Amino acid sequence: MSASTSQRARLATHDHAPKLVVVTGGPGAGKTALLELVRHHFHDNVIVLPEAASIVFGGGFPRRPEASWRKAGQRAIYHVQRELERAALEDRDAAVVLCDRGTLDGIAYWPDGAASWAAELGTTVAAEQARYAAVIQMRTPPAGSYNHANPVRIESAAEAASSDARIAEIWKGHAHHHVIPSTPRFLDKIHRGLAAIEQEIPACCRPLEVA
Repeated sequence: MSASTSQRARLATHDHAPKLVVVTGGPGAGKTALLELVRHHFHDNVIVLPEAASIVFGGGFPRRPEASWRKAGQRAIYHVQRELERAALEDRDAAVVLCDRGTLDGIAYWPDGAASWAAELGTTVAAEQARYAAVIQMRTPPAGSYNHANPVRIESAAEAASSDARIAEIWKGHAHHHVIPSTPRFLDKIHRGLAAIEQEIPACCRPLEVA
């Protein structure tokens, strides 16, 4: 039996309907490092979706400062995110689908606020929050520890902190909003993030210990 076939048989036995869990945070918060460890640690029980913004902007979508272009970029990101999530849920290939940011993150980069964003996309903040079982927010580090290594990341340390604060405000109403603060030791922060993710995985599918 192949690994994929075995995995599907295990999920069918336990009857796990996959659920969406957001991993979010401002630029430089450590999401990329956390999600890479998740891929190695949780294996087939967790699917990690790619970041929609990286797909859109990394694929050449113009990233211009004018409001019309900023809105166009966020609309594109929203629809890519929704299709990624839909495909993963319909595939039913894991107990948890981890989203590298959620749809509501777009509000933090929308020039006219949450009401305008929701009206433009034909949704509501409450409806988007309800789609996710949990939100795990990695907080952006202070200016002295901010990392510019990601080629898609264009924000300064001050802009990153501002984005992080807006993202915290957007998600704070979610019933299962886990906040992972910055720590002097980055590995401590990652460990807390892994532990928060593990809480969202059905007990029968968890690894024996968090690495």
